Amino acid sequence: MAESPLHSEHSTTAGPAGLPFVAPSRPLALKRPLKWLKRGWRDFRHAPGISMLYGGFLVLLCYILAFFTLKLGGYILLLSLMSGFVFIAPVLAIGLYSISCQLQYGLTPRITYCLREGRRHLADVMVFSVVLLVIFLLWARAASMVHVFFPIEARPDLADLALFLAIGSAVGSVFATLVFCASAFALPMMLDRKVDTITAVLTSVNAVLRNKAPMALWALLIVLALAIGFATAFLGFVILMPVLAYATWHGYLETIDAGAWPENRLERIDT
Repeated sequence: MAESPLHSEHSTTAGPAGLPFVAPSRPLALKRPLKWLKRGWRDFRHAPGISMLYGGFLVLLCYILAFFTLKLGGYILLLSLMSGFVFIAPVLAIGLYSISCQLQYGLTPRITYCLREGRRHLADVMVFSVVLLVIFLLWARAASMVHVFFPIEARPDLADLALFLAIGSAVGSVFATLVFCASAFALPMMLDRKVDTITAVLTSVNAVLRNKAPMALWALLIVLALAIGFATAFLGFVILMPVLAYATWHGYLETIDAGAWPENRLERIDT
């Protein structure tokens, strides 16, 4: 569990049934995300088979998406898709959060268990997916506007390609920041507690804003992991995606004080 101090920033505004609109967040030291990665790697070593199976499925999905993207739009559109991976990765990782949760309670992780957890939280995940979809569509529209000035049929030199990538990265980073703030801890909280999507998203944003420096380090670590995954033709995601997801789960447990909301522990253990 968390090693950081138990002091938290409490919200004074209450919602239905006396619950606050936002779960308090604990202050984090700058290097805490490195501890999350260490714990994520520990969970991976405790469940390597199911972790690599899940990671392999995500890699296969990446290859399928890349194949159709190349067929439909060429390598420039593929670069856009790789940037858009940031938007779908949090939703794809919910089964991995369940694996880390099962390990937390001393259970042997099972794929069927992950599927039951996903089905149980399907409504909340769908709402969250719609939020990400709206952001993704806005990002796609912005990306297409940049793409207008860089035709697929052109034969760009290195300078033009660098300029296109710089502008596209700047535009994408704005939307990626929104997604990061909204999804940093939202899905783990929905898996752990009986909480609505809006509260989970606001809690995640609040935690990121209250811990800007350590969360910026966490975002940088995620970007580096994604870069390694893309540089290895997606194969690195077999290990990187599970480790990042497990680290996110431990980051949630350490950062968010969600004790005011009923937990799903009994449902997880008894089903």
